[in-house]
Amino acid sequence: MPRRTCVPAGPVTLILLLCRMICALEVPLDPKLLEDLVQPPTITQQSPKDFIIDPRENIIIQCEAKGKPPPSFSWTRNGTHFDIDKDPLVSMKAGSGTLIINIMSDGKAESYEGVYQCTARNERGAAVSNNIVVRPSRSPLWTKEKLEPITLRNGQSLVLPCRPPVGLPPPIIFWMDNSFQRLPQSERVSQGLNGDLYFSNVLPEDSREDYICYARFNHTQTIQQKQPISVRVISVDELNDTIAANLSDTEFYGAKSSRERPPTFLTPEGNASNKEELRGNVLSLECIAEGLPTPIIYWIKEDGTLPANRTFYRNFKKTLQITHVSEADSGSYQCIAKNTLGAIHHTIAVTVRAAPYWIMAPQNLVLSPGEDGTLICRANGDPKPRISWLTNGVPIEIAPDDPSRKIDGDTIIFSNVQERSSAVYQCNASNEYGYLLANAFVNVLAEPPRILTSANTLYQVIANRPALLDCAFFGSPLPTIEWFKGAKGSALREDIYVLHDNGTLEIPVAQKDSTGTYTCVARNKLGMAKNEVRLEVKDPTRIIKQPEYAVVQRGSTVSFECRVKHDHTLIPTVMWRKDNNELPSDERFTVDKDHLVVTDVRDHDGGTYTCVANTTLDNVSASAVLTVVAPTPTPAPIYDVPNPPFDLELTNQQDKSVQLSWTPGDDNNSPITRIHREYEDAMHEAGLWHHQAEVSGTQTTAELKLSPYVSYSFRVMAVNNIGRSLPSEASEQYLTKAAEPDKNPTAVEGLGSEPDNLVITWKPLNGFESNGPGLQYKVSWRQKDGDDEWTSVVVANVSKYIVSGTPTFVPYLVKVQALNDVGFAPEPAVVLGHSGEDLPMVAPGNVRVNVVNSTLAEVHWDPVPLKSIRGHLQGYRIYYWKAQSLSKRNRRHIEKKILTFQGSKTHGMVPGLEPFSHYSLNVRVVNGKGEGPASPDRGFHTPEGVPSAPSSLKIINPTLDSLTLEWDPPSHPNGILTEYTLKFQPINSTHELGPLVDLKIPANKTRWTLKNLNYSTRYKFYLYAQTSAGSGSQITEEAVTTVDEAGILLPDVGAGKVQTVISRISNLTAVAPETCVSIRWEYEGPEPVNFYVEYGIAGSKAEWRKEIVNGSRSRNFFGLKGLIPGSAYKVPVGAQGCSGSVSAEDESETGPMASRQVDIATQGWFIGLMCAVALLILILLIVCFIRRNKGGKYPVKEKEDAHADPEIQPMKEDDGTFGEYSDAEDHKPLKKGSRTPSDRTVKKEDSDDSLVDYGEGVNGQFNEDGSFIGQYSGKKEKEPAEGNESSEAPSPVNAMNSFV
Repeated sequence: MPRRTCVPAGPVTLILLLCRMICALEVPLDPKLLEDLVQPPTITQQSPKDFIIDPRENIIIQCEAKGKPPPSFSWTRNGTHFDIDKDPLVSMKAGSGTLIINIMSDGKAESYEGVYQCTARNERGAAVSNNIVVRPSRSPLWTKEKLEPITLRNGQSLVLPCRPPVGLPPPIIFWMDNSFQRLPQSERVSQGLNGDLYFSNVLPEDSREDYICYARFNHTQTIQQKQPISVRVISVDELNDTIAANLSDTEFYGAKSSRERPPTFLTPEGNASNKEELRGNVLSLECIAEGLPTPIIYWIKEDGTLPANRTFYRNFKKTLQITHVSEADSGSYQCIAKNTLGAIHHTIAVTVRAAPYWIMAPQNLVLSPGEDGTLICRANGDPKPRISWLTNGVPIEIAPDDPSRKIDGDTIIFSNVQERSSAVYQCNASNEYGYLLANAFVNVLAEPPRILTSANTLYQVIANRPALLDCAFFGSPLPTIEWFKGAKGSALREDIYVLHDNGTLEIPVAQKDSTGTYTCVARNKLGMAKNEVRLEVKDPTRIIKQPEYAVVQRGSTVSFECRVKHDHTLIPTVMWRKDNNELPSDERFTVDKDHLVVTDVRDHDGGTYTCVANTTLDNVSASAVLTVVAPTPTPAPIYDVPNPPFDLELTNQQDKSVQLSWTPGDDNNSPITRIHREYEDAMHEAGLWHHQAEVSGTQTTAELKLSPYVSYSFRVMAVNNIGRSLPSEASEQYLTKAAEPDKNPTAVEGLGSEPDNLVITWKPLNGFESNGPGLQYKVSWRQKDGDDEWTSVVVANVSKYIVSGTPTFVPYLVKVQALNDVGFAPEPAVVLGHSGEDLPMVAPGNVRVNVVNSTLAEVHWDPVPLKSIRGHLQGYRIYYWKAQSLSKRNRRHIEKKILTFQGSKTHGMVPGLEPFSHYSLNVRVVNGKGEGPASPDRGFHTPEGVPSAPSSLKIINPTLDSLTLEWDPPSHPNGILTEYTLKFQPINSTHELGPLVDLKIPANKTRWTLKNLNYSTRYKFYLYAQTSAGSGSQITEEAVTTVDEAGILLPDVGAGKVQTVISRISNLTAVAPETCVSIRWEYEGPEPVNFYVEYGIAGSKAEWRKEIVNGSRSRNFFGLKGLIPGSAYKVPVGAQGCSGSVSAEDESETGPMASRQVDIATQGWFIGLMCAVALLILILLIVCFIRRNKGGKYPVKEKEDAHADPEIQPMKEDDGTFGEYSDAEDHKPLKKGSRTPSDRTVKKEDSDDSLVDYGEGVNGQFNEDGSFIGQYSGKKEKEPAEGNESSEAPSPVNAMNSFV
């Protein structure tokens, strides 16, 4: 039913509920009603603003909306229309706007990264979603690096860096060992917020070779591992043994492992730092110190205390966390590190900012034609958010005019609306930390009344209780409601009934004669509707015989009776409970119609037994306590609560005191321990008893302190171990004598609401504090700086008085004194106040602007005279705006920004300016009333700054040895571009970076082609622009040179048709050494195509295997390995493309080397090498022979061990790598035609398909993706000189293997 927040438009006459008001309708959530009413769209569900997706799954961007008629949906991507019909991978869910992007079939998540916005539209308007930023999650690999072992002395500090790869979202960091066990942490060893592992001091047990940092990317459920770090902690004895051969006796270390030292901070650095956090987030502050002994960390907040319920300590108190931070948490926090040798501290200045948050979000507005209404949008934040309005998704400044609409800041005022005024309005509140977007529609409806409550509804209530008869209704304009009883009854009046705004009729106390038929009638100017309901009033359910307290002996039987009386038309159910739980499942408990019987009573049967009687309309209950006692030959005493005290008497009656005495009742075998005393004030709060005091159970009199002018009655209750007695009879009433008030009203204030008044307010005394009849207040005031006498007025028992005709913003002294018919309260305190403020009259003068740099300016001004402020000085406000960009030379909508400087400051900094722009500003003074006039506009120019990164960077047209780069200029050049700088470097298969190449490109270029690149090589590119101020931010991209060629169909220009090129594979040869096959072929036909190789033993029934080859016209060979020697294999080669499939087949038998293999025994270099080896062996034999003849021994093994070739060291036992390697070689660029790793070793994953394994002496070799990889070798050799790779000689190692 409609509800209104009403402002009365004039006098009204109430029949039932007739309220002509200027307000908004609210449409009830009634399905039948909603099916018929036209309604603008409303967004009901949407994806989050920051939407991180799993690149392995389809992308689903939600957008659901409701409206009548059902809305249609459209999307924008990066600010432009997103045509989903042109993308076969994108579809929209039926009946909604939810986008489904099927990247699992054929697509990449990165291609759909961007900012999406959904619009739901029907004939009544358009609602828009938030800007949904879609980004795929990323879990990059760790950059390969060489980690040297760390050796340090016992007691030194240590930091093990983690530096995880940057992922989206950021990873979770933890340290473990090789066994995947978390490394223990303590006050001495702990992990920092940045993931590094900190040691305040090291111990010998910290020595280990498997400190491993792990990064867990939860979004993709992947874990990346850093290379292990080896740490060795040596004691003083070990250190002395190590250096004994090189130091004198005086240079040995002493007995102490490391000198004790006071704390120093490992992080953060320095004595002070700054931290900024957003409102509502968790504030995390960290301090980690080193020292010996291990320091302890303490935290304090300067000039304040830490919030008790929101402060938590983590990481052994090295991290302070405050949850749900607000602006009040800003301030300086200090961490103190202390050990036995001293203490240091570090101060962290915390500033809490706030993204926009709602104070009042706009609400949907349903109006009738000709009515008025408002949309209010209020938000707060730090900095203060800017409010902007849109209508149907279009900025309201450029939307079609609506004469019924007027915009006033954060409010839109509607007057005399018509049906064409219906629309959806969007309010956007934004600052630098975020934004809020809310949709609110204005729906103008003209609808006759409808009754939504079902006809002939039956209401049943219990007598003497309220009855509520519903009449849910809707209509536009808002209908008036009348209720009638009976067929010819008159309209019901509000003196007997309560008529609610929602149409409900309330009968406060329903009686038997209230039974009958009631009619609800709804009327507006478009029609009338009515509905009948029926009310039946029932007799209440009562327990006429309640269960009684019982004390029984163990083993006996007890019976509780519960007799119920109820309305004859209602059927009651009676159930029993013990101690508010169901009865025990025990045959000793039996329940009949009116009784509960417990036989063979046991100790645990004691407790409270409750009889509950329920009907469909009411329920009642009654309880009794069962006490079980041991059997005794003597009659068991009756234990019970005390009987009520009696004979209350008031004596020694004084103005402010009286003596009360009483006689205790029977204690029922349990001594009375306490007496509770209560009083009633029959004059001010009749029927309400207040607890006054509690005295010892042996006391029978009490002296009572009383207040003036109170009609007292007293009663007492006795308490023993069983419980509390019933209250005694009330004493006689005693009216204390009236007296003047003891106190004056509190919270006195004097503030002006208008420039010519003074509003004096206070908190009045309550009736108990009045001390007598005729409570009034004497209000006095005078100007503070004048010689006037006090002006006084006596007012009734109110809380405000307005003094009119005061001068603007003048200090006043005010006081408020209570008085009654007896006299005045003590002299009140004097309070300083001010009359009302007015707007300032004068603008600040002599405004000067000093441009500090390209984004910062300093503004100075002269203060205005204090008398011209006419109010409390709040500060000065700078309005500034960008008039023109000197680089773009285009005018745009001027957006004024505001900076407020508190107090009497006469200068301030204006940050966040755009470089190379013309700005204007003015200054205004601000008081509590508002702003004064603006100073004359002052213009200034900002110098050039560094540009932003280029807007985009794309790599297109990859070929064997070239790549073409295209980019867009920076969106913010911040000056005149002078040139672009392009840097690039190759990346090998282990993610190592090669040498960096630096190119300068003219500023007018946005396309550049790089030639003479290595084929099938990944490159990383860095591009940035430059102005005279310097270099801007860079944009990076990676791309791979490739041998694939584009183009399947060749166009016949003359015919205007596309002719299919016939595909063919020819000259297929297969060369088979012992366990491998080298395959070559020639291909003619369109590209791109996908090649595949199938192979299987001829005549065998075993399943054939299939390998996919990334090939092209210039890439037509492949290697198979792991074959069975001496077997005949059939090897078909096929190609699949858009034009069809072709294949060719050859048969080869594994065995000796094929004839195509180069015979290295005939190579000159090999013959020379063998001669040199033979000569060396001959010389060694001669030397050995001479030494033997001389009787000496030749320690060949020792010589070999001493002078072993460092390049051919055996494998290390610890990590399985070959020998040592050099960082310098790791980063050497790959020569053209060579993909050999820098350490000259062959990694398994890089050599699965190398022809070296097949013994073929060809000039080029291949890895698994079909690209050249050069010669593999177990020894480190010089890189071959650049040139045609076909001229390279075979590797000596391979040659030796072939020779052997």
